[in-house]
Amino acid sequence: MSKRLLLLLPLLAAVSASARDKSENWIEVRSPHFIVVTNSNEKQGRRVADQFERMRSVFHAAIPKLEIDPGSPIVVLAIKDEKDFRSLEPEAYLAKGSLKIGGLFLRAPDKNYVLMRLDAEGEHPYAVIYHEYTHLLLGKTAEWMPLWLNEGMAEFYENTEIHEKDVSLGERSRGDIMLLRQSRLLPLATLFTVDRKSPYYHEEDKGSIFYAESWALTHYLRVKEREDNTPRLSPYLELVNQKVDPVIAATRAFGDLKHLQSALESDIRQGGFTYFKLSTTTEVDDSAFKVQALPLAQADAVRADFLAYSGRTADAQALLDQVLQEDPNNVSAQETKGFMEFRQGHADEARKRYAQAVQLDSQNFLAQYYFAAISMSSPLTTSDEARVEASLRSAIKLNPSFAPAFDGLAVFLGLHHRNLEEARMMGLTAISLDPANVGYRINVANILMSDGKVENAMQVLHTAAKLAKTPQELEAVDHLLMNAQQFASAQKQNAEQNRLTNEEAKVSASAETDIPHLTRQKEFVAGGPHRFLVGVLKSVRCDTPNLDLTITSGAKTLALHADNYYKIQFTALNFQPSGDLKPCSDLENRPAKVEYVESSDKSDAPHLIAVELHK
Repeated sequence: MSKRLLLLLPLLAAVSASARDKSENWIEVRSPHFIVVTNSNEKQGRRVADQFERMRSVFHAAIPKLEIDPGSPIVVLAIKDEKDFRSLEPEAYLAKGSLKIGGLFLRAPDKNYVLMRLDAEGEHPYAVIYHEYTHLLLGKTAEWMPLWLNEGMAEFYENTEIHEKDVSLGERSRGDIMLLRQSRLLPLATLFTVDRKSPYYHEEDKGSIFYAESWALTHYLRVKEREDNTPRLSPYLELVNQKVDPVIAATRAFGDLKHLQSALESDIRQGGFTYFKLSTTTEVDDSAFKVQALPLAQADAVRADFLAYSGRTADAQALLDQVLQEDPNNVSAQETKGFMEFRQGHADEARKRYAQAVQLDSQNFLAQYYFAAISMSSPLTTSDEARVEASLRSAIKLNPSFAPAFDGLAVFLGLHHRNLEEARMMGLTAISLDPANVGYRINVANILMSDGKVENAMQVLHTAAKLAKTPQELEAVDHLLMNAQQFASAQKQNAEQNRLTNEEAKVSASAETDIPHLTRQKEFVAGGPHRFLVGVLKSVRCDTPNLDLTITSGAKTLALHADNYYKIQFTALNFQPSGDLKPCSDLENRPAKVEYVESSDKSDAPHLIAVELHK
């Protein structure tokens, strides 16, 4: 029985993908919300686009609050047969004994791909489409949603029947029921802990029962929710989201697991299955679809991009070499080459590829974004800074739903201490587009701290801590929260010192009227571009939160000053620090690269902005 999977990527072959059939014809069908690329015919391409659009309407009616349109394009690769499908399938599913799949959803921060077989087996003609689209919509929760429920929901919706005036949801799957009645069910404690490394997810002889039982339990709980008018899945998800053990969470939300297992087995054995009716229309105007034949080179570029994002680097490279040999100005191929170079740690080469893609097509929002994002990791001249900012603003204008571009501009402005209020608003926009992204909240907190708004930064970080899903995210939030608390404490100490100093000044002034009043320290005004120097840090002195040091590079010694060392960006190059950095005691005699800016007042020491520690 054909099954599907969800493939997740970070902001990270049995059949040769580079083999090309020169007689092969590729079609692109663009509907309002999807791009279908197929090696079948126009009729099939239109049908696939039509069904995705109809399923989108179903979800819009069934769950009005669900965000159904991601910020990145949804590209559907509709492949006509198993042979061509396997040339794109992830390597994990090419090995002998692996579970056969009829489609998959691949999600990355900047791409959304659906790969599907048009000849996939199954009793429902559009099951693969509905299944993969469910995964796409659940994509943002996939990192923390238990695998059984993620797959169970996709299985639940895959048998949707769309009629003229209503929709049937949750209809039974005869194949799943037959398998479950002939097999021994997994213990629920096992089902709840299956993850993507488990053999129950990949191996054919074990995977089928996992998918079928996930569907049956999801169906059972959805029916009981409607019959009893009592939520069960929502409380369970809340507990899991709070990092409660999945088995303990299930016991709290569903009750005794032995009773639940018995009830599930009885439900599977009984003759009929309940399904739901949803009164809604899903009319699609297919006259708005745009159809064009794709040159083979462009179809190969799309396939190479999918292979690159799914980890089949060698196959992607082979296709890209062929494409660029035929068409050196192929924008998609240059963009994918940039992505691959970046993944391999070749930042300079990646930047050149994306710069070339921007030059070839200035309307490519991803090329604009990646050119800027990669450029920001290196020292920039004044002209470079202007170009990076322009690319980020272009990416935002070209795709106002693409959260990474807003976050990128926020970080850029924050790093350069310019327009901090605009930087904050850009960061908040990124959060509104992708509320679950903890990194965006950390960046907003950094901007608020740079602007001296420490209490606001701590509020943002407390929210981020509740949303953190991984130990790395939680560690990053806790580290910044500790810095913010130390910053706030230093602010209070300074305020108290200033208060005492002002009181002493008032007392002295009343006794000696010829003594001038204290005046506020003059504000630093930058007098040039950011500069960089590599050397050894010396003469580190602190008067919290002020920091003074010198850096020695050859015969040159440069004195630097920071009004508040909590605002300095500290990083480590190619090594992991053993613990939290204490600037006042841990910087002396350390090799480092510093970023600084000179003052317009030549009597002022240049201001220290960032320190990159070296081994």
